[in-house]
Amino acid sequence: MSGKHKNERAKKELKRFFLCTVGALIIAFNLKSFVRTGGLFPGGFSGVTLLIQQICDTYFGVSLPYTAVYIPLNLIPVYIGIKYLGKRFTFYSFYVIVLSSVMTDLIPKIAITYDVLLICIFGGIINGAAVSICLFVGASAGGTDFISIYFSEKRGIDTWNFIFMANICILITAGVLFGFDRALYSIIFQFCTTQLIQTLYKRYQKHTLLIITDQPSAIYGRIQAITHHDATLFKGNGCFAGAERNMVYSVVSSEEVDMIMKEIKEVDPKAFVNVIKTEQVNGRFYRRPND
Repeated sequence: MSGKHKNERAKKELKRFFLCTVGALIIAFNLKSFVRTGGLFPGGFSGVTLLIQQICDTYFGVSLPYTAVYIPLNLIPVYIGIKYLGKRFTFYSFYVIVLSSVMTDLIPKIAITYDVLLICIFGGIINGAAVSICLFVGASAGGTDFISIYFSEKRGIDTWNFIFMANICILITAGVLFGFDRALYSIIFQFCTTQLIQTLYKRYQKHTLLIITDQPSAIYGRIQAITHHDATLFKGNGCFAGAERNMVYSVVSSEEVDMIMKEIKEVDPKAFVNVIKTEQVNGRFYRRPND
């Protein structure tokens, strides 16, 4: 590896470390400022941890540190990460898990607002933003994020809404034990988190491109160079003019669509492009490695 590549790699890893640190600190701050103030159960392993803490404190008079519960809960997801998602991805994710846990125990409780609805909305948005920061640089916030990414990699589908449904089961348990008002508010918190992640992080979302063009080879070359995805060329006749037409068909990640559209306009400004949201793809589909 050349010196230039080593420097670029070092800068990338430094940026990754810095943003993981920022994400972990935001997660901890959000838990102590919004979640604790509102008495919410945010879902996922964080919600399970808070639920266990609440049960131990209410029914057994035992006060457990957040770290003592959250880190052991994440050991199985970490194992899944090492085996299936990449060691570097898992290392940074575990760093986020440990740092966010420790800081949650150390940061004092800070009340930004006591309005529970505002806490749910803005706390959920902040949580979604923190998780997205980690995902952008190839890490996760731990817990159900590992599970979601694992199934997204294996099944090729966006699973965040399935995780949201699983979290509702946790919230129902919290509702039975501690009242349904906080549990129902927690669903709003989790919904805001999930929707923001889906809006910002599009790695597992896909779109189908149908491109009518006079430059099929050049456009395919741009698609392949940018995305490493293949394409299929269809020959047909335009119904209006009766002239022969070329249609390039390709499925790409949603985050790549804007880049491809820009390239298509450069190659063939007159190309007609139909972009269709794709729910699921079976068969070979290139995915960038998490590491």
